[in-house]
Amino acid sequence: MTLAVRAEGPELMDADDLDPAVYAAVVADLARVNRVTLAARPTLAFLYRIATGAGSLRIIDIGFGDGDMLRRIERWAMKRRLPVELVGVDLNPRSEQAARAHTPPGSTIRWVTGDYADQGGGWDAAISSLVAHHMTDAELVAFLRWMQGNARAWFVNDLMRHGFAYRGYPVLATLARWHPIVRHDGRLSIARSLRPAEWPPLLAAAGVADARVFRAFPFRLCVERRCAT
Repeated sequence: MTLAVRAEGPELMDADDLDPAVYAAVVADLARVNRVTLAARPTLAFLYRIATGAGSLRIIDIGFGDGDMLRRIERWAMKRRLPVELVGVDLNPRSEQAARAHTPPGSTIRWVTGDYADQGGGWDAAISSLVAHHMTDAELVAFLRWMQGNARAWFVNDLMRHGFAYRGYPVLATLARWHPIVRHDGRLSIARSLRPAEWPPLLAAAGVADARVFRAFPFRLCVERRCAT
């Protein structure tokens, strides 16, 4: 497969007929992938930047999957005694089932099955992790417009299309004994992700002029937009 342009085609985990138990196993392994690849670090750093001087934060996570990012954020906020309202929204009802099963009692995270566009505005932060590469360019532009219009700040945490990551991921996935769907979809996800030069035209099409595109170790590509201080 050439990586000169974004790959197309659905990932196995997105199949409508995927058994909920299999889906739960897949997203649980994706949460493990996120831990190994330090996926939460860029998002937490972003939240730290916007939390400075804030009395509380109202955060929406679009496409939460297993819910591991919001659980990590909840622990982060508790350590800092920062009041937070955490809402996760995902189109796939299997995600809500998996997230609820993997979330400890006492958590105040609210899991919602539905469309992010129906969730209203007034968010301090809109975040997503490993979601952008699932979208077409047109869907990404609509997503960016919604975040720009409904959140004070927003952060996209995704993969970067890179040859080394594409070639190396199968080795890591095999050694870690991740679910076969995670092994297959992980490589396709890398091929479907964007490169730094591909983000500015999408941002321009969405009317976003003040976002920052940057790389994060290892092979993460992030887009950040914060309100003027």
